[in-house]
Amino acid sequence: MTGTLQDKTALVSGGTSGIGLAVVRRFVAEGAHVVVTGRRQEALDAIQAELGDAVTTVRADATRPDGIAAVFRAVAERGTGLDVVHANAGVGEFGALESVTADDFETTFGTNVRGTLLTVQGALPFLHDGSTIVVTGSTSAAGTEPMLGLYGASKAAVAALTRTWARELAPRGVRINTVVPGPTETPGFVGLAPGDSDAWLDQVASGLPFGRLLRPEEVAATVLFLASDQSAGMTGSELLVDGGSTIV
Repeated sequence: MTGTLQDKTALVSGGTSGIGLAVVRRFVAEGAHVVVTGRRQEALDAIQAELGDAVTTVRADATRPDGIAAVFRAVAERGTGLDVVHANAGVGEFGALESVTADDFETTFGTNVRGTLLTVQGALPFLHDGSTIVVTGSTSAAGTEPMLGLYGASKAAVAALTRTWARELAPRGVRINTVVPGPTETPGFVGLAPGDSDAWLDQVASGLPFGRLLRPEEVAATVLFLASDQSAGMTGSELLVDGGSTIV
């Protein structure tokens, strides 16, 4: 059976763990060759060992122009252009208003906003007419979660950019949408836990309708939908995959 992304080339930034890694695995399973970026060489080596010739790994900091240049040199060397881009690299941490520092702002907005901008901008010369872009957002962009104001604001900025880019890219037939995960069982989310992570995660899960956190593979399935022709009627949209967290 032919995969949904058979013979296509995709780029996934921040693809070494969590949602990004689940997306890389799903894209490969659907027939794509995936260019995977990340900061940790050991994680990139593990992905290369697992998926072999189906991936090209690039160590790069998505917030830096030289890091972006390295990514798109690898894309250019492959010579197939890009059919799909998943701008996924992101960071976040708890921080109350009185404790947030200028460095916290630079780190959060640098990765989540500048990194997304540079990734999408850098991909433009390699996109085919009809290519798709998926950006990772967050339910925190609603701006109602205490201690996550900085992270939520960065994701709200990304959502605004994505809607604008949808208008700009439409003449090329390029679609761009945002996947909006709720609490997901990823190393990044677990790392937010103050103190006893198991107790905190159980508390978060108990407040969700299904009584559990989302799995990265569930978000990856939605990213695949947005990357594929099955979502041909969508651009500038925000698709919630939140386990019902926004209804409680």
